Amino acid sequence: MLHLWLLKTAQNHPLLVELKNGEAYNGHLVSCDNWMNTDLREVICKSRDRDNFWLMPECYIRSSTIKYLRNPDEIIDTVKEEVAAKGRGGLQQKRQKGHGTGGAGRGGIPRTSRDQPERRPGREAGKQ
Repeated sequence: MLHLWLLKTAQNHPLLVELKNGEAYNGHLVSCDNWMNTDLREVICKSRDRDNFWLMPECYIRSSTIKYLRNPDEIIDTVKEEVAAKGRGGLQQKRQKGHGTGGAGRGGIPRTSRDQPERRPGREAGKQ
């Protein structure tokens, strides 16, 4: 899940996306969903052969077409700090919780079918 944190942190930062077909999109990340589909704005699209360029106001890229993503190093450093801070907080919360708050099954005698009244087909339980 670290890659999703990386993309969520990279919102409103520059991002380079290269597709499997060789095209490259360079723009600012607007949003990213759980499947890594991305929305970019102020996009420069480069053709496969790098001869043609197109300027687009916005672009949606489906995750299944992405070969790789490249974002600034400062984003990676920010995510590392957030993960480290969240990891320390999570450990402190676990230590504060008590043990032994489990549910059923502790110290009791399990019921067996012998404890149940016999049921006969077509008759109500308890009447014989």
